[in-house]
Amino acid sequence: MKKIIALFLAAIMLAGTVSLVSCTRKEDKPEQIRVLTLMGPTGMGMAKLITDGKEGKNAQEYTFTVATAPDQVSAQVIKGDFEIAAVPVNLAAVLYNKTDGAVKVAGVNTLGVLYMLENGSTVNSVADLKGKTIYATGQGSTPEYALRYILTKNGMDPDKDVTVQYLAEHAELATQMTAGSVTLGMLPEPNVTSVMLNNKDVRIALDLNAEWKKVSGADMVMGCIIVSAKFAEEHPQALKKFLEEYKASVEFANGDVDAAAAVIEAAGIVPKAAVAKKALPNCNIVLLTGKDMKTPLQGMLNVLFEAEAKSVGGKLPDDAFYYNAK
Repeated sequence: MKKIIALFLAAIMLAGTVSLVSCTRKEDKPEQIRVLTLMGPTGMGMAKLITDGKEGKNAQEYTFTVATAPDQVSAQVIKGDFEIAAVPVNLAAVLYNKTDGAVKVAGVNTLGVLYMLENGSTVNSVADLKGKTIYATGQGSTPEYALRYILTKNGMDPDKDVTVQYLAEHAELATQMTAGSVTLGMLPEPNVTSVMLNNKDVRIALDLNAEWKKVSGADMVMGCIIVSAKFAEEHPQALKKFLEEYKASVEFANGDVDAAAAVIEAAGIVPKAAVAKKALPNCNIVLLTGKDMKTPLQGMLNVLFEAEAKSVGGKLPDDAFYYNAK
């Protein structure tokens, strides 16, 4: 009888041990973490993470793809060929709606990068834009709606008080401003820096990010980090580690401009380190997560939705869009 009791107790203890091990089992390591990003400010904060990956310095293994245009990233996200991506905020909302919630936003990574450039000295306030012809890029996307919002909040009719001529490419407008054939233009960084390095007569007339904040009370939000909802659910610790490494990469970009510029060039985010170095202070690279990201991002998407519903995919994302933002 004593032997039977002893065996029974041992079995209970063994079962308890197995149960405990099962409950505390570590999360399975993901087979792959495919990370997509864009050239320009949206990808600048990720540059050190990319170069560290080539040298095997990251805590996790990532496969990085640097795209030249948002539609390239969009196609891969829709196909599910990604775990994490850095994209414009309006595209994040579009993809959330288009994929029925298969993506979530995990962080804001870029605030405002829009500036009004002038070859001259006639524009020193938003009011000075009245009656002017402005050349710009980004028709039908965030730059157009941001400009319209700023003009409207300053008492102007964007369709009557100014004339806006849209060009298809940032590079095209940058070339024309550099050559002096355009005297007033709205561009994002790092195109702003490229123009000013090549034409000393061009100056920043208006920081449109500051003008946005004056009339909205919040930061302009341009870029964010999205994650596959499936990946976020199955590998929360891997996502947490990515965000920790990404934060360190952002801090590096903002803390050591010379070193960061070299890393940004090496990662293929900006072609020339000299441009990256001068542009960095104007690129507003950050990492905001949780509640810190939700408020400014919601505000930005609300403005875009009111301007043109299709710019965010036809409807505003619900709370499930915001990862870990309760």
